[in-house]
Amino acid sequence: MSGVRPEAAAAERRALIVLLTVIYLMIAGFGLVIPLLPFFAKAFNAPAWQVTLMFSAFSFGQFLGEPFWGRLSDRIGRKPVLIVTIAAVAMSYAALAFAPNIWAAFAIRFMTGIFAGNISTLQGAMADITPPEKRAARMGIMGAAFSAGFTTGPAIGGLLAQPGRGALGFQLPLLIAAGFAVASALAVVVFVRESRPEPSSFRPHRPRIEGLKEAWAHAVIGRILLISFIVVVGFAGIEATYGLWTQARFGWGPRQIGLAFMGIGLLGAVCQGYLSGRLVRRYGEPRTLTGGLVLMGLGLVVQWLSPVWPVAMAGFALVCIGQSICFPNLTALISQAAPPDRQGEMLGLNMSGMALARIGGPVFAGWLFSSVAPGAPFASAALLILPGLWFAGQVRQRVRALA
Repeated sequence: MSGVRPEAAAAERRALIVLLTVIYLMIAGFGLVIPLLPFFAKAFNAPAWQVTLMFSAFSFGQFLGEPFWGRLSDRIGRKPVLIVTIAAVAMSYAALAFAPNIWAAFAIRFMTGIFAGNISTLQGAMADITPPEKRAARMGIMGAAFSAGFTTGPAIGGLLAQPGRGALGFQLPLLIAAGFAVASALAVVVFVRESRPEPSSFRPHRPRIEGLKEAWAHAVIGRILLISFIVVVGFAGIEATYGLWTQARFGWGPRQIGLAFMGIGLLGAVCQGYLSGRLVRRYGEPRTLTGGLVLMGLGLVVQWLSPVWPVAMAGFALVCIGQSICFPNLTALISQAAPPDRQGEMLGLNMSGMALARIGGPVFAGWLFSSVAPGAPFASAALLILPGLWFAGQVRQRVRALA
């Protein structure tokens, strides 16, 4: 036994490194595109509602894709699903680079969302190779890989974008995003080993509605789904209008946005890789989740009321720290509560709910931005933190009761 354990630990470390590398490459491409989208849409003379609709189109596709890919990965394995979805995302980035008009861009973003709905598959792969007691910390490390990708991607996109050339000025960043996705797919092909439990341990396939009923009935999972949905409604609106807000408030363009996301991504990587796991070991997942929500709410208020850009960045940093210690615990709590052969399905339902929130959130935020005030989406997102805190308190009670 003593000779097996070091080998098993070494294999687990190798699997972790490979998976984190895949996540980093994939999110670097994703992060490269996101800050540019408002400026890319405006190159087609799109009004604010069409700018935010580009985010909603992606999220609608993700809403459809997440549960499907999550269930499929439970049945046929994580590796083939990751190869297909990441390769398709690469092709969609290349197609977006040559979109002839805003309506073609909407269609491409919708298809990108369908194939980018593989986050639950990545989360399932991480849960497969991680003991339950380490999942919150590992999800934090996974979040750090996400943040590292967001550090690299926006910086590259902001530096290479040339908005003065119209839509053509965004072709090079989009093609580089496609290259990141290709590299991620190749890494899966060459290095990733299948991590799904043996098929013999699986129950028969069932309709999505049955899995949703099971999730809602669960004392912990149902409330986690609500927290994810409520909070992401607000944050999706901020994400979709952030470029427009900083342009209206501080006169920023793609370069400043890219550098801001780079700095925040670096902070997020440090917090998720170092802070999240330590807080969980000391306070537990539910209390850490609550603390993260509080920090996010404070950061949103600071951004909303910020008189100058350094204050806005301080609020952005608070939101980043809060997210870094909140969202990994949402995922960890679901993976701990779900049966091993339903992890992909339950994580997929969570990601699907978040995608659903990202459909309506940007549209509502676009209306607030245009009809109320540019800072109104921040106030709305801050208010939505309050019901999230109430449900987090219920999760804490349920986890204590089940312990």
